[in-house]
Amino acid sequence: MTSLRNWLKKVDAAGELKTISGADTDLETGFLTAENTKRYGPALLFEKMIGCHPESRMITTVLRTPTRISLALNLDTPRETDEDLVRYLENKPLEWEARADEFEPELMETGPVFENIKEGNDINLFDIPAPKWHEGDGGQYIGTGCVIILKDPDTGRINLGCYRAMIQTKDSMTLYISPGKHGHLIMKKYHDQGLTCPVAVSLGHHPLLLIAATLNVPEHISEYNYAGAMGHCNFPTIKSAASGLLIPADAEMVLEGECPPDAFMPEGPFGEWTGYCAGGRKNAPVIKIKKIFHRKSPIVIGCSPAARGDQYEVTYWFSLFRSATLKSALEAAGIPGIRGIWAHELGGGRQFVVVSIKQEYAGQAKQAAYVASQCREGAYAGRYVVVVDDDIDPVDIKEVVWALCTRTDPERDIEIIKRGWSSRLDPMPSADTVPEANAFFNSRGIIDACIPFERLKSFPPRNTYSADVSDQLLKKWRGMFEW
Repeated sequence: MTSLRNWLKKVDAAGELKTISGADTDLETGFLTAENTKRYGPALLFEKMIGCHPESRMITTVLRTPTRISLALNLDTPRETDEDLVRYLENKPLEWEARADEFEPELMETGPVFENIKEGNDINLFDIPAPKWHEGDGGQYIGTGCVIILKDPDTGRINLGCYRAMIQTKDSMTLYISPGKHGHLIMKKYHDQGLTCPVAVSLGHHPLLLIAATLNVPEHISEYNYAGAMGHCNFPTIKSAASGLLIPADAEMVLEGECPPDAFMPEGPFGEWTGYCAGGRKNAPVIKIKKIFHRKSPIVIGCSPAARGDQYEVTYWFSLFRSATLKSALEAAGIPGIRGIWAHELGGGRQFVVVSIKQEYAGQAKQAAYVASQCREGAYAGRYVVVVDDDIDPVDIKEVVWALCTRTDPERDIEIIKRGWSSRLDPMPSADTVPEANAFFNSRGIIDACIPFERLKSFPPRNTYSADVSDQLLKKWRGMFEW
């Protein structure tokens, strides 16, 4: 139930799995994945690839459809449309947080991941599928759909995060984590004390662990618990004798190593979720790999950002889940009348957020916009938050732009937040950004695209048809549109 292979069996039975044989990890696997992602295609299982060990396999376009996400969530009845899935997710984040303690990871003595163990001279990261995904990439990226496992030295809490990792040598790789992310803060605690940070890298795992690793899970909750609450399951784990880290017992492959406080090597650039090869080539922490655990013919997960945010599979599921978690965050902050939220894929699920509200009091729209921009779920690398009335579908970009054009006065309705939390990956950072100090800022546009509260009763009505009239006339003239 909690393994990648069991999930793949369900995906195959649903007709959403395709096997590709003989592709080259030098651009070919990345190109095919990008084209497949644009077309909302099936999950692609690459085998016998050129450029890595012939028994290694890689799965991409993992969660590009509502069906595959539904199967990951262990839903009895898969949701067939994005709208159905969003409706299911809308009230779930608060439930998952509240019930996380019920889904502690289960401690096992051993598991399938220990079928093979390599250490010393037997370690060769180049045997593992690590494509050059894009022409502008600075190296082979072994970690794109990975789960980085760390332990907070103060609390002992296990953290899972999805960060990019590039091969440097046969037994070392660099890891880039944006400043402020939980993984960065944990690693910094070790390094500030001059200590080596233990790290485990899962390269193949159940998709729920990957989803949880990409979300803004509250710091006091382990992503193992959160993923368990999402799928109503307890993930089997094994406590490493060397590091004390919990690794997935049924993972396909786990790399175990350590990150010294004074070891850095050049990393990047990499084609990122912004649609650019952003961030340049900068020094990043080095992880020295001590052991590799893997199943026979292991399957690693690869996630390749394409040309735009709406063509990247991670952005697809991130938009779905982040829209749901943002809605929960605004409701938890006490803002009433939230009808819907959509973190648009074109903005990478971060940079263009639309909030639909039923206006109940003056200032409510601005309140919703500021909370959406600066709450835990919305603060990192944001750009624009637009608040619209409840007659506007936040998913329909044409409706949103129409509201911008007809319900805003730019002089009055657009505000700027300066020095927001940004990232090295941001192609348009603030002038205040100081890369050498890991201080990345950007500004935020807050747009109130609602009908002015004082004009709700006098604002011109929409020149459209009521639902009753529309349904009646469509029923009468149904044959008119059958072409």
